[in-house]
Amino acid sequence: MNATTHDGAQTIEFRAEIKQLLQILVHSVYSSKEAFLRELLSNASDALEKVRFLKMQQQEIVEPDAELEIRIESAEPGRPRLLTIQDTGIGMTREEVETHLGTIANSGVATFLEQLKDRPEAASDVQLIGRFGIGFYAVFMVAEKVTILSRSARPGTKPIRWESDGSGSYRVEELDEDLPRGTRIEILMKESEQTYAEATTVRQTVRTYSNFLPYPIRLNGERINQTSALWREPPTQAKPEDYQAFYKLLSHDDAEPVATVHLSADAPVQFSALLFVPNENFETMGFGRAEQGLQLYVRRVLIDRENKDFLPEYLRFVQGVVESEDLPLNVSREVLQENALVRKIGQRLTGRVLDRLVDLSREEPEKYRAFWEKFGRILKEGYMDRAQTERLAELLRFKASFATEGESVSLSDYRAQMPERQKTIVFLSGPSRDALDRDPRLERFRQANIPVLYLLDLADEIVLSSIGKYKDLPLTSADRLTPEELRELWGEANEAASESDKPAASDALLEAVKQTLGDRVKQVRYSERLVDSPVCLASDAGQQSAQMERLMRMMGEQAPLPPRTLELNRRHPLIVRLDRLREKGDSPELTSDLMENLYEFAALLDGHLDSPHELARRSFRLLERTLPE
Repeated sequence: MNATTHDGAQTIEFRAEIKQLLQILVHSVYSSKEAFLRELLSNASDALEKVRFLKMQQQEIVEPDAELEIRIESAEPGRPRLLTIQDTGIGMTREEVETHLGTIANSGVATFLEQLKDRPEAASDVQLIGRFGIGFYAVFMVAEKVTILSRSARPGTKPIRWESDGSGSYRVEELDEDLPRGTRIEILMKESEQTYAEATTVRQTVRTYSNFLPYPIRLNGERINQTSALWREPPTQAKPEDYQAFYKLLSHDDAEPVATVHLSADAPVQFSALLFVPNENFETMGFGRAEQGLQLYVRRVLIDRENKDFLPEYLRFVQGVVESEDLPLNVSREVLQENALVRKIGQRLTGRVLDRLVDLSREEPEKYRAFWEKFGRILKEGYMDRAQTERLAELLRFKASFATEGESVSLSDYRAQMPERQKTIVFLSGPSRDALDRDPRLERFRQANIPVLYLLDLADEIVLSSIGKYKDLPLTSADRLTPEELRELWGEANEAASESDKPAASDALLEAVKQTLGDRVKQVRYSERLVDSPVCLASDAGQQSAQMERLMRMMGEQAPLPPRTLELNRRHPLIVRLDRLREKGDSPELTSDLMENLYEFAALLDGHLDSPHELARRSFRLLERTLPE
């Protein structure tokens, strides 16, 4: 029912579907009530942009010299519930007010309500942003009454007043008085919501959501926003001090970021981004796992403070902002709908961040070394990202046999150390550098000057096994190389070793040891890797290394360890004497004890001796036999 008063004002009932829509918007759509201010400021910014466009076209407008700005007046002692927001934008005529604030674009309402008919709680899932001016009605989450005074920028139009409590009707009238160009919104807060009219709340909300709107926002005369959205500027125009200032504003971190990524793209999707790699890893400082994401903006308005859809988990330490107007949002602009555009932006951002880190590793190796020490463990989590395998491989760092104790090397550094005959990148896992420097399985590698990567982190072998190759070179554990591969690797050094005049044990010893150990070993063979040590355990191709088996056990895998290959040093004095003792055949118990001990000492060095008690008992018996009475 509509009514017209003697002064020309009309009270107009909202249509039934509009009433229903208002209830849904106010009670179901927005996750926080402060969003109303974000919506009103976005509308004000749009109004200012429209009048700026008219001025650029040199069209005639009211008050052409008025400054383009937004003014907010917060609650005062005499008006504790009143908040006003005024812009100098394009304003509205009476017809426009009724169209935008009375019908909410009728063409979209029916469809919207049809979608929500059975599930009103699903309002936040509906992709309707931009289809009608719905954001204004968020104000009724906090408002008892809203009054709008607006004057159109078009000459010859009258100012209007619009008023409603959002329940069932609105009142609209044209005014004869002279008002400034633009729109003034007066919000009388509900008693329970008057905190949203206070200056402290307004200031915090503006700085959180609307800090980068392109026009000044003044609160009680003081400017409170920063209009320079640096990520929208051409990268060639930004200065290092600009990036530093923006990073500090974003992260509250006074330290300089390790790296900065600034990019814009127009195809296949339009977006801008400004990302930073921080100097400190707070996960390692007792703060727990980082859950931060990138800030998502649309038209300079913050939509999501911690969006985790753009970067993979292994880049969760990266901070920054992304802005795109092509992304579909829900009706409240608070939920980003999953689609191919999100994935495309994410792929582009991930590639650029990794490329920047690769550049850093090459141009400033010391700076990258410090970064790797802090963030390397997180970066390794990306080993399953097949799209980024090559980039991640360039970023990995390891200890190495040819490097100093405190130095870490890249796969590229390793490749530069390889002799020409070497056709595979060799690594070995171990608990420490000292342990690997003494590992019997690497004795021949050291003798032949074959470089070896030292994997000291339990995750390292998983990472390298997943990558598989680097520059077409297979990545292989030193204990899984076959005798044939090892002989090829030693080259001339192998020929020299084979001509040694040292005594050698017979082939019969291998069968005797195998009979003694039984199924505990897969096979027994003479070693191509041992030089000074008598024995070691080796894995076959396709078999998990000792370190991987240890990791699986730590993860709860309780399966028995598969038998491995026992390798003997054919020319080691202990092996030669054991062979002679076997040939004599007069001390079978002693021979058996020695064979058992050799195996268990190898298992002990390998970290897989489950119970040392039998080894100790047998060793005591051997010592007793060797000491004089």
